[in-house]
Amino acid sequence: MPLSFCSPRRHFLQQQGMGLAGLALADLLTRDGLLAAPVKPETIAEPSFDLLEKKPHFEPRAKAMISLFMMGGPSQMDLFDPKPMLTKYHGQKFPGDIKYDNLAQASSKCFGSPWKFKRHGQSGIELSELLPNLAEVVDEITLIRSMTSGVSNHAQGLYAMNAGRVTAGRPALGSWLTYGLGSQTDELPAYMVLSHPSGLPTFSGEHYTNGWLPALYQGTLVRAVEPRILNLDPLPALAGGPQRRQLDWLRKLNEEHLAAHPGEHDLQARIASYELAAKMQSAAKEALDISGEPAHIRKLYGVDNPITADYATRCIIARRLVERGVRYVQVLNSGQSWDQHGSLVSALPKNCAATDQPSAALILDLKQRGLLDSTVVHWGGEMGRLPVLQNDAGPEKWGRDHNTFGFSMWLAGGGFKRGYVHGETDEFGHKAVVNEVRHFDYHATLLKVFGLDHGKLVYKRNGLAASLTDNQGARVVDQLLA
Repeated sequence: MPLSFCSPRRHFLQQQGMGLAGLALADLLTRDGLLAAPVKPETIAEPSFDLLEKKPHFEPRAKAMISLFMMGGPSQMDLFDPKPMLTKYHGQKFPGDIKYDNLAQASSKCFGSPWKFKRHGQSGIELSELLPNLAEVVDEITLIRSMTSGVSNHAQGLYAMNAGRVTAGRPALGSWLTYGLGSQTDELPAYMVLSHPSGLPTFSGEHYTNGWLPALYQGTLVRAVEPRILNLDPLPALAGGPQRRQLDWLRKLNEEHLAAHPGEHDLQARIASYELAAKMQSAAKEALDISGEPAHIRKLYGVDNPITADYATRCIIARRLVERGVRYVQVLNSGQSWDQHGSLVSALPKNCAATDQPSAALILDLKQRGLLDSTVVHWGGEMGRLPVLQNDAGPEKWGRDHNTFGFSMWLAGGGFKRGYVHGETDEFGHKAVVNEVRHFDYHATLLKVFGLDHGKLVYKRNGLAASLTDNQGARVVDQLLA
């Protein structure tokens, strides 16, 4: 599909990331104001930015990360955090105060989990019967049962877990990692986002925005259907030699302009993206094509099962990207599909059926390839759920409201402990009461396994040094690390 040159530059970069190729050079540069802008007298040079691999602050344990981000808020007491007391008090008034997000459907009745829990593996970690495949690899994970972010809305929860604070417009975690460490490949973007066939989750591009970091560090969106990366292929008339000559000429023009206008970060990103796009025309297609995966791998993930096919395919692609040097991959669901305010008894099993096998297979596959030790796998959302009924209109309608005062997520590989449970919520699963892990503590800890000091990974803007954890009193949770 030909590019439209009518979109503003920032909107174009936000929507397409770095998937740029076959561009009409003079027209693009003129319309973007990159060719015709007057030279600024006495320009003070600013730092330049690139994706060259950078040395971390100290020896890293992890080189890459795959985040299986479950937008909507998976219910911790139905999946990861068994609460016998909640079952005992099922249908009775909750003995405490509850902060509801949706007062219109609120109820004070306890909602005991409809599913049974069982201990698994040598670690004896208890998991719900809805997660039989995760149970098979439970000795590989660190399960955090005491996550908090302190906000109850999806947007603020997303910003907190993905970008460090509850406000919009900040760089996402993947942008910080690529800013701090650069790329391990010059043929693929360092930061890639795999979307669901039905579209992006709520708040779409805010999951992978570079915020106020240079545009070079924005995530590249990969669609679940072809063409997986838009505007990647050149027009037929430009393929091969003509495109190479075009890119050479464009690079010369850009470099001359950049020399006269130092510090133009969008232009620096544009120069890099042209070169990357040319290499991606073959490298990305190969990486995103799972047709050559052997039958036993397809079976392991569930590619040929209609229920798991999509998530299995995207988990395999995530592994293939990490194998080829991509630094950070995020796999997204559609909408807020884990947001079960109602019909939890029917909706939650469907979510688990679609994602449990591929998620567990990813751990096994990375391990047998020798990649798990250097790759962090993350599974979790922006919040959990409350221990009381919502929408009390019959068992088939029952759901749970938002809860960010005590929820669960798990991590595997990349320096995190194996077969370990960290933290506790109260006896009803409402609030973290032992070893609370705040969202910025999680980020500080995650940066450490990548060899980065969260206090030193900063970007200077408006005279201030901003960071992912941003002076919130973040601490590294060393108990999580092997």
